[in-house]
Amino acid sequence: MKNRVTMTICGEDYNFVADESPEYMEKVGSYVSEKMDAILTGAKVGRTDAAVLTAANIADELFKSYDASEKLRAQIKDYVDEASRAQAEVSELKREVFRLQQKLDQKSGGNGNRR
Repeated sequence: MKNRVTMTICGEDYNFVADESPEYMEKVGSYVSEKMDAILTGAKVGRTDAAVLTAANIADELFKSYDASEKLRAQIKDYVDEASRAQAEVSELKREVFRLQQKLDQKSGGNGNRR
């Protein structure tokens, strides 16, 4: 279902239409508006230049977030691989303990009496 939200960004009204919730669209619009306002306040540029700079800054944030998420994915994969290796090692050690227990039982006459 398409949702429609009207927001004011830099004094202009914009209609957002998307499948996302109105709250989410308002969050996105507010974020863009804050970024635009920061550039307009901090630099002597017009709206068009501020819009381009805002888009470039948000794209930079996006790419940095993407890189960070890829690093986290790789780190999680390493942890999962390490846990898998440790689990395999534990299984092998359990088998070894079982084999040694059987040998010990055989040496003690197989009656299960150990001291």
